[in-house]
Amino acid sequence: MGMNADTKNLLFIILAVVGGFVVLGWVLKIAFKLIGLFIVLAIAVGGYLVIKKLVEQGR
Repeated sequence: MGMNADTKNLLFIILAVVGGFVVLGWVLKIAFKLIGLFIVLAIAVGGYLVIKKLVEQGR
C-alpha cells in the first residue's frame, strides 16, 4: 500500500487536530471543576470574614 507524502501529511494533521481537541476537552473539564471548587472556597472564606467582622464589631 503506497501512500504519498501529501496523504501522510493530511492523515497526520487530522490525527493531531483530533488529539488536540481531546486534550483541550480534558483540560477544560478539569479547569471548570477547579473553578467551581475555587468559587465555593471563595464564598466560604468571604462568609467567614464577614461573620468574623460582625462578631468583632458586636463585642
